[in-house]
Amino acid sequence: MTIKISWLSVVGIILTVAMFLLNIESRAQVEGRTALDQIPSNADQATFAGGCFWCIEAPFDKVSGVYFAVSGYTGGTQANPTYKEVSSGQTDHIEAVRVVYDPEKITYSELLNLYWRQFDPTDAGGSFYDRGYQYSSAIFYETEDQRTQAEASKRALDRSGRFSKPIVTPILPATTFYPAEDYHQDYHIKNPTHYQSYRAGSGRDLFIAQMWNPEKETSLISSPPYKKPPEDVIRGRLTSLQYHVTQESGTEAPFDNTFWNSTKKGIYVDIVSGEPLFSSTHKFKSGTGWPSFTQPLVEEHIIEHRDTSWGMTRTEVRSKYADSHLGHVFTDGPPPNGLRYCINSAALRFIPADSLEIAGYGSHIHLFK
Repeated sequence: MTIKISWLSVVGIILTVAMFLLNIESRAQVEGRTALDQIPSNADQATFAGGCFWCIEAPFDKVSGVYFAVSGYTGGTQANPTYKEVSSGQTDHIEAVRVVYDPEKITYSELLNLYWRQFDPTDAGGSFYDRGYQYSSAIFYETEDQRTQAEASKRALDRSGRFSKPIVTPILPATTFYPAEDYHQDYHIKNPTHYQSYRAGSGRDLFIAQMWNPEKETSLISSPPYKKPPEDVIRGRLTSLQYHVTQESGTEAPFDNTFWNSTKKGIYVDIVSGEPLFSSTHKFKSGTGWPSFTQPLVEEHIIEHRDTSWGMTRTEVRSKYADSHLGHVFTDGPPPNGLRYCINSAALRFIPADSLEIAGYGSHIHLFK
């Protein structure tokens, strides 16, 4: 039996299939936008990129205080990009995740802390075995406050010594975010076997385990790499005032320095080595124009010397590992110990309380709870 098919029938079949495929993609993109169309009125948004969006979306989905996380594309100029276009590098978009959260239950700083633990922030060429700009990392800030927090968090991580290479993740203004096709949303739930296989095979899980496992956390806190850098590094890192104070035992002007009247919660570390020295919980108003503390945060990090300069006898305080000149300690402080550690702001770097963990000073978080 011979079956005759007219050319009109062939055209009809082709059009039917095309319309079916187009409808699938259109429906997928609409479904991908549904969550973002239903954002609670009290919600804030944060946008993060760290390579494959499956692996960035999943951790945020599990966090209390996060309404939902959506995989998508952002940073580029092309409207309504598709996965095929972005993943092949045909656009200037990158894969990213938009996190919608309740700021009363979880802070942006806490989201940043979680974000840094999901990828290699020193890799500028992609993420694990996904290579290319479309898989690079980035933080897209929605507000100036987010920008400030993101930059502070990045600096803290960069200076923590956790990574041997510089942090290269850029902090950029948020642009239009395009939700990815529906089959990418909640991929870790829809396709758990493939998702876990992909994570393990890419090297992401091994990297995270090596950089952020409990054993490494403990070692970073209990035996941090406090040491004095080479002279050329110190000169390149410090301002002229910081160098004069710490390396030449100088003194900055009173009432005209960074921390003399600061009331922010956090700890103060050596500007040269990063060793923790003082805490805001021990800071008080002395009226002298310099930061004043009743006691050190870590006593073993403070070394005292007899100072007979300027025709008087005083007790100089220096840091243990960097041997930085910090200031002097006097016996005219408040109860209960009557001590006043008079310290130069130029010798200190401030770590905010909500950045202690990411900066590698997690053992001091209890001071602010």
